[in-house]
Amino acid sequence: MAKILDKFIGIMGFGDDEDDFEPEELEEEYSGRAEKSRNSSFRDNALRESAPSESFSRETYKDNALKRKQASVVSIHTQKQVRVIVVEPVSFEEAQGIAEHLKARKSVILNLERTDGHLSQRIVDFISGTTYALGGNMQKVGNGIFLFVPNNVDISGELNYKTTERDILWPKINN
Repeated sequence: MAKILDKFIGIMGFGDDEDDFEPEELEEEYSGRAEKSRNSSFRDNALRESAPSESFSRETYKDNALKRKQASVVSIHTQKQVRVIVVEPVSFEEAQGIAEHLKARKSVILNLERTDGHLSQRIVDFISGTTYALGGNMQKVGNGIFLFVPNNVDISGELNYKTTERDILWPKINN
């Protein structure tokens, strides 16, 4: 019963390589069968005729098992190099170029420290709308510095950025 289970496990490909049939084991198995069936010449002839075909099928099985093992190799070097773009815009026209980076699935760090408050607000609104439309995410990294990432990048960890009145990026505009 155990041999049947071992053969089934071997056929399914779960057995160890050491459990594969060796030519010596096959010869012992066939010689054992031949000794038991020598009483009948018919059985003896049938065994001799079937032994080469069984041997061939066992070798074919070993070849197929080897091919399956070789075919299951997967390369782990399939990831592209990730690029982060650092941008310090001076005009609103640059916002479209920043949006193109996000569309190309590149992360963008937006530095608005030296940009006018009203212009900064317009650029952040435009880029955050683009990020939202693409399913991405954004996070404020510092005073006037933002991180925008596409949907294939996760931002791990939250920064507890304390804002004071002096740290506010842009003043309120009264219309």
